[in-house]
Amino acid sequence: MNGLMVMGTASDVGKTMLCTAFCRSLANEGIKVAPFKSQNMSRFAAVLPDGKTMSRAQYLQAEAAKTAPIIEMNPILLQPCGNQTSNVFMNGEKFGPVEGMAYRDQFFERGIEAIRSSLDKLAGLYDTVIIEGAGSPAEVNLNDRELVNMRVADMADAPVLLVADIERGGAIASIVGTLQLLAPEHRARVKAIVINKFHGDVELFQDGIEFIESYTGIRVAGVIPFKADHGIEEEDMERAVQDAPQGIDRYDEWAAYIQAHIDWLYIKSLLTGEAK
Repeated sequence: MNGLMVMGTASDVGKTMLCTAFCRSLANEGIKVAPFKSQNMSRFAAVLPDGKTMSRAQYLQAEAAKTAPIIEMNPILLQPCGNQTSNVFMNGEKFGPVEGMAYRDQFFERGIEAIRSSLDKLAGLYDTVIIEGAGSPAEVNLNDRELVNMRVADMADAPVLLVADIERGGAIASIVGTLQLLAPEHRARVKAIVINKFHGDVELFQDGIEFIESYTGIRVAGVIPFKADHGIEEEDMERAVQDAPQGIDRYDEWAAYIQAHIDWLYIKSLLTGEAK
């Protein structure tokens, strides 16, 4: 399938917001695009007209993509409900509460089936799919039964863009460490790196960009300055959202902001397999 997967060096590095921008940018170019996140853990959800429940993040990404949200965009939603348990929504159907280890034991194969079926449907309905990972693909203790990162990239046969949050510090180490912990075939999927939430003069980070590219052999496709006033609700956080500037659609404004700070032509080439 045509698609791009956005993964991060950690949680909360900006994967969701980057995917949202990509969805709107592609939609504005007349490309039928769908968001996809195989499994989302969030307390924030949206109910579709047919009564099925999906993550709020993918619901908003569908809005950004100018398409109707469908459950295949988020086939698995885990809603934490305390004591290491979550309500499990599989294809919109609720199970639970389910304890963490029980979920891994009882829902893994069913989850694989739901993900594969969802990807197949989206591939048939859309020109391309923007796939969002969760947490980090380098959480090696979870890799045997993970349903959100490189297993999904393999199923979709998608190239990967890796996002690091420089605001929290240690971005270069997190990039290098993440890549080092990936299996060789999965490291080969990573075709671009984006540095997110940058503060200050980007010129002062040029040495960092050159080091990352020379050390990893992977292109740094963008350094995105921090922006608080995007007006888009966060995936699973209760942080206050600042209103977007007046007079322009919030998704258009956010997409234009991201495009101004990344190599958009290179990102699109990843979607079509044309990137070298």
